[in-house]
Amino acid sequence: MAGLGRPDVVDVSYDNPDQPRLGLEVLSFAMLRERLVPSVAAAPSRPDFHQLTLVTRGEGAALIDFVEYPCAPGTLLHLRPGQVQRFPAGPQGDIADLDATLVMFTPAFPPPLPASAAVIDEGLTPAAFSLPVVEYRAMSVAVAEIAAEYATLAERDTSQAELTVELLRQLLGALLLRIARLPHPGEWDPAAGGEVFRAFRAELEHAFATRRRAADYAASLGYSPRTLTRACLAATGRTAKDLIDDRVALEAKRLLVHTGLPVASVGRMLGFTEPTNFGKFFERTVGASPGAFRVAQR
Repeated sequence: MAGLGRPDVVDVSYDNPDQPRLGLEVLSFAMLRERLVPSVAAAPSRPDFHQLTLVTRGEGAALIDFVEYPCAPGTLLHLRPGQVQRFPAGPQGDIADLDATLVMFTPAFPPPLPASAAVIDEGLTPAAFSLPVVEYRAMSVAVAEIAAEYATLAERDTSQAELTVELLRQLLGALLLRIARLPHPGEWDPAAGGEVFRAFRAELEHAFATRRRAADYAASLGYSPRTLTRACLAATGRTAKDLIDDRVALEAKRLLVHTGLPVASVGRMLGFTEPTNFGKFFERTVGASPGAFRVAQR
């Protein structure tokens, strides 16, 4: 949404300066701090790629789509394309002093493994995990292996480099499978919704600004409203209508906080022809008026 009103959020496109043609990059949090220009470090940013961060030392707090996540040794963060983040910050608000490894990759880089599809495609899965000791050790080994192979790429000849890229793809797939089997909070289990839920989530991302009735989504996907609702309940414990409203509300929050658009314009962008209807929807879903939410978050 950059370019609308007066956007404060920085849109970040994937760019690997060391391996321009590779859809994966591995670097330390210290390297990231050195790379960031002050204007980007201080602003909320929205990457068009996946960003996994495994914290090994230090503490801070990351903000992803208006939710604060404490960071400490054993924390795994997963920022997905389109989500808005503020980098983990310390007590004074500056970037936290963390030891962490970042694995950044484009949506097209991982191997096509159905079991890890929810991790890659499902924006409703957790953005942060506090890993148990056993899982933390396993994740650390998996991330270290990816980092080690990535570091050798510059030294490989062409044929070896091609094999290393394929190995990196498979190692990333294994890491995503480890994430997929981590427990989800509450009743959430995206895999339980099957193909119906996956198709609904993909359609929702494309149509949330113009379509808010569950029956319309069911019809466009070729399912009955009951089948769609059953899949959503199995996956999340919530109805299709609840998930539609949540997605619209999330985009409204992003526009209210990260642009200078008038409230009425935000509502129109999300399909509300009357400002009062948008205000009632937002207050019912979020618990505050659009104006009050904007003031509280800025």
